[in-house]
Amino acid sequence: MDEKDKDLGITVKKSENFSEWYQQVLTKSLFMDYTEVSGCLALRPSAYAAWENLSRAVDAEFKKEGVENVYFPMLIPEKFLNKEKEHVEGFAPEVAWVTGAGNSEFEERLAVRPTSETIMYPSFSKWIRSWRDLPMRYNQWNSVIRWEFKHPTPFIRSREFLWNEGHTVFATEAEASAERDKILGIYINALKDYFALPGIPGKKTDSEKFAGAVASFSVEHVMPDGWAIQGPDFHLDGQNFAKAFDIKFLSREGKTEYGWQNTYAISTRELGVMVATHGDDKGLILPPKVAYIQIIIIPIYKKENGGNIIEYAKKIEALAKEEFRIRIDMREGYSPGFKFSEWELRGIPLRVEIGEKEMADNRARLVRRDTGEKIDVKLEEFSEKCRSILERMQKDLYEKAKEFMESMVKRVSTYEDFKRILPLGGIMQAGWCGNAECEKKVKEETGAKITNMPFDQGVLADRCIYCKMPAKSMANFARSY
Repeated sequence: MDEKDKDLGITVKKSENFSEWYQQVLTKSLFMDYTEVSGCLALRPSAYAAWENLSRAVDAEFKKEGVENVYFPMLIPEKFLNKEKEHVEGFAPEVAWVTGAGNSEFEERLAVRPTSETIMYPSFSKWIRSWRDLPMRYNQWNSVIRWEFKHPTPFIRSREFLWNEGHTVFATEAEASAERDKILGIYINALKDYFALPGIPGKKTDSEKFAGAVASFSVEHVMPDGWAIQGPDFHLDGQNFAKAFDIKFLSREGKTEYGWQNTYAISTRELGVMVATHGDDKGLILPPKVAYIQIIIIPIYKKENGGNIIEYAKKIEALAKEEFRIRIDMREGYSPGFKFSEWELRGIPLRVEIGEKEMADNRARLVRRDTGEKIDVKLEEFSEKCRSILERMQKDLYEKAKEFMESMVKRVSTYEDFKRILPLGGIMQAGWCGNAECEKKVKEETGAKITNMPFDQGVLADRCIYCKMPAKSMANFARSY
C-alpha cells in the first residue's frame, strides 16, 4: 500500500465540523480536485457522471416541452453587456474581461459570459419578425465565469460552473407566465428522481430577484449545517430585455409589439448540495441513478484460489452489466478491508463481496452503502435483487433528505423567538408585511435574509415578524450561502 493511502479516510465528523468534512469528502472521494485557478474545479468522473445524468434528464424534459438547444459565444462585446442598465449593474462586479490577444490590445473589451442574455438577444432581435416566429424557446448548456467573491467554496460558490440557460420569448404575458410552473416542475422532479434532493419552491423578494427581471422564483435547499442555499431558478423578465435589445414582432392584428421573455437555470451547485446532503462520516454516498459505478464487486481470495474466484466475479459481472454500471476491483496489493473502506468513501451504492463460501453456495453478499445492510442472494436472483435494492436506496435517500428539510422549517410568530431559534439553524417561516425596509432590518440584525416566499403559504400569520403590521405573505428567512 502506498504511503499516501494511509490518509485516505475522513478525519472529522460531519456533525462536528461540517465545512472541513465537506472539503475532505469532495477530494478524498475522488469527486473533484482543485486546479491552479482559484475557484475553478476539475470534475472527476464521479462528479461529471452525476451532472451528465441530471442534465440529460432535464434536457429530455425540455425537449418534450418544445425547448430547443442552441449555442452562443462565451465572449460578449462590452457594448452589448451595457445595454440593459439594471442587468449590467447587477453583474458588473462579477465580470472577467478579455482585453487582448498576443501583443495586441482589443479596441473593445470582451466579457467572459457571466450569463448570456446580452450575447443572445441581439440575435433574437434579428430572428423574430412576426407572431409566427413565436414562441421562441431556446436553451444552451455551457459554463459561465463569475469572479466577485474572495473565498470560493467548491460547487457552492465556484467562479466557473456548468449550467443550463433557458431563454424564451412569447407573444403575450400570459404565455410567458404559464411557462414558470412547467420549468420549475422539471427541475423539482429531476432533483427528486436523480439527486434525491427535496426543495422549497417560492418567489424571491424584489431585493433578491435576478438583475433585470420583473420577478424571480427559486427552489431552496437546506444544508446539513442549517444554512439555506438556492437551487434552480426561473425569472419572468417581462419586456425589459426586449425593449433594451429591440426584440419586436408584428402581431396578428398588425401591430408592432415587444416580446415577453423568461430565463431559467440549474447548475453544478446541485452537486455540492447532493454531496452535503447524503454523505456521512465514511464519505460520499451517491444516489444510484447518478452513480458512475452502481455496483462494485470485491473478490476475496488467497493466491491459491484467486483464479477461480476472479472467474466467478466475472460471471456475476456478466449477469448484470447490461442493466447496471458494474465493475470488479481486481487491484493487487490492497486488502479486502481496504477496498471496502475505499469504495465506501467513494460512495458506490452497492458492494458485492464474494469469497470461497459464496462461490461454493452459488451466491453473493450485497452490502448497501447508505445503511450497511448485508443481503445474501442466489446468483439466479442477483440482477432482480440489485434492482430492488438500488430502487429502494434511491427512494430512501430522498425520504431521509425530505424528513431533514421539513424538520428544519420552523414557523415562528415573534421576533424574540426568531432570534432565539435562528442560531440553531434552519428556515424561519414567518409573516412579512412586504416592506423592503423590514427585510433589510432583519438581515442587518440577524444575518438572515428572505430566501423566498413559498408557494405553499399554509396559514398566513396575522402580523409581520419585524414591524407588527399586517402580514401580506409568509416568508422563509434563513442564513444563506
